[in-house]
Amino acid sequence: LTVIITLIVLIIIGLAFAYSGFYNVAAINPPGKMESWFFSTVMDNSVKHHSGGIKAPALDASAVVDSGFVRFDMMCIGCHGAPGVKAEPIIKGWNPRPPDLADAVGDESDAEIFWIIKNGIKMTAMPAFGVINNDNQVWETVAFVHLLPKMTDAQYQGYKSRLHPAGNP
Repeated sequence: LTVIITLIVLIIIGLAFAYSGFYNVAAINPPGKMESWFFSTVMDNSVKHHSGGIKAPALDASAVVDSGFVRFDMMCIGCHGAPGVKAEPIIKGWNPRPPDLADAVGDESDAEIFWIIKNGIKMTAMPAFGVINNDNQVWETVAFVHLLPKMTDAQYQGYKSRLHPAGNP
């Protein structure tokens, strides 16, 4: 009986908080440490869980990486930037801000990167690119993103010069 009453009280407190309007949802206000930890932990564990059975194909063929660059340059660079390329200024108003992928993907497996690109992440502005790209196209993007942690500004510009010689995708 005590457990049931405790659960009911917690539900009532949660609903009162949700309906109070007390919590400030403004993107300009950064989340607190507990909030950041909670959502980061939920996201990390959710991605690990849902990507667990995904097997990455061979991603090292130059044609696959080249196609991945083209997709990255069209879909990702505006929010995440790239080596030697800053993200668009609009991200300064986003909370959370999109991470620099050269820093963010170092600990992620290819399967996890695939799952994130394909499915997106709720309440982060990370869209689900799987609705406009098939799995092969998502894997191509993974092949390129996987290289970002070790890529130099000059190497990125080399891809751009070779694959977008006119400067436009």
